[in-house]
Amino acid sequence: MRKFTTATALLAGVALIAAGCGDDDSASGATTTKAGATTVKPDGGGVKCSGIALGFLGALTGDAGALGQNMVDGAQLKVDEFNKANPDCKIEIKKFDSQGAPDKATPLADSIVQDKSIVALIGPGFSGETKATMPKFEAATLPMITPGATNAKLQTNGWKTFHRILANDDKQAPGVVKLLKSKGAKAVGVIDDGTEYGKGLADTVRKELGALATSSDAIDPKAADYGAAVNKMKAANVDYVFYGGYYAEAAKLVKQLRAAGVKAVFVAGDGVLDEAFIKNAGSDAEGSLLTATGLPPDATPKAFADAYQAAYKKTPALYSPEAYDVATVLLDAIAAGKVTRADINTFISTYDKPGITKQLKFLPDGEIAGDAVYFTAVEGGKLVGKGIIK
Repeated sequence: MRKFTTATALLAGVALIAAGCGDDDSASGATTTKAGATTVKPDGGGVKCSGIALGFLGALTGDAGALGQNMVDGAQLKVDEFNKANPDCKIEIKKFDSQGAPDKATPLADSIVQDKSIVALIGPGFSGETKATMPKFEAATLPMITPGATNAKLQTNGWKTFHRILANDDKQAPGVVKLLKSKGAKAVGVIDDGTEYGKGLADTVRKELGALATSSDAIDPKAADYGAAVNKMKAANVDYVFYGGYYAEAAKLVKQLRAAGVKAVFVAGDGVLDEAFIKNAGSDAEGSLLTATGLPPDATPKAFADAYQAAYKKTPALYSPEAYDVATVLLDAIAAGKVTRADINTFISTYDKPGITKQLKFLPDGEIAGDAVYFTAVEGGKLVGKGIIK
């Protein structure tokens, strides 16, 4: 297992707060409030402010709820740190549970932009809901930084308030293909779930694979039986199967592949990189390879991992460190006296400081600088980080 000393060095000297996760505003129950006084004055006693909140939009329940909770936990850890250091500027995270569904996220976006206390957004968590809600956030000049939406076309819409903290799927897909080629893949089947994220990633993998992609299909993630796709992979005698989608469906898919006698190595993107995949798939998950542009759980800096463990009694998971970095950028804006949506958006565009996952610097289109792709293997029923794909 590789040690990630660079990321650890970035965190040196930073005081992390081992505080519990606040449970104040949950799901769509967050209420619209008028902003209070928002004058921020850094002085010897810390930052002073009132009536300021950050929003979170993403899945907290449903099939992808574990990934969204990872994000909230990471962001809350940073907010707890800030609040302890600045008792006269208590920031809360108002949480809106979309279940990762664009149709549920859209009305929640209206509630978020109408709440004047929310000066910036952590999220949306996933690509489909980001595409659906960004026009509302753009119209309201509400700055956002997503810790998990990786569709490679999101940054092409000309949105000035769009930012993401990790590399997109056009960076992840070539990493997937490099990994497959390094493993000696001869025939690869590619399956996607038809979502903005899953299909987008799988399509780029198909393109990058070229002639190595010998079979292709899609599934309905709401269906119980994926027999058509499974039979297609079996007939093609593939030695690897790549899946673009999320962990709940991935678990069902790999179990059905194994039940049908398909022994191909199962490979998937970051939407599957969660302990819940192993829990749901059991022994059929063994040997799977999972890629991500987000920092894998065991690659996180020790100081962050220790504080996370103390706060939540569990190890950090995918997107937790990215959400911590998102919250860091937004809280740095508040500490600098940037308390309007427009001012925070400008602050983000000029930000250039080390985070716990990477150097945090945004390109003019809102993308983060840097393109590292990691991979993780399921070994002995556990997620084991293998480092950066060269």
